[in-house]
Amino acid sequence: MRKQVPWFRVKAYGYGAGLPCHWQGWVAVAIYALVLAAAVSVVAPYADSHPFAYATAIGVPTALLIFVVWWKSDAPWRWRWGEIDDEEQD
Repeated sequence: MRKQVPWFRVKAYGYGAGLPCHWQGWVAVAIYALVLAAAVSVVAPYADSHPFAYATAIGVPTALLIFVVWWKSDAPWRWRWGEIDDEEQD
C-alpha cells in the first residue's frame, strides 16, 4: 500500500495547519480562491437585500477548504507549543 502524501503541514505553534507543502495543496487553495471570487461576484449585487446568500457564498467554500486541509494534513490538529512529535509525522 502506498503512503499518502500530505498536502498541508500542521503548525508548530497554535492550532491547525499552515501553508500547503505539496502541489495538490496549492491547487486546492487556488480552486478555493477561484470559487470564492466567482461566488462573491455573482452574489455581491444582492448582498444588501440577501445577506444570508452572501454569507453562504463565503461560508460554504471556506468550510469545504477547511475540511480538505484537515483531511489532508500530515498530523492530527491540536494546540502545539513549538514541537511536532515525530511519531505523528508517520
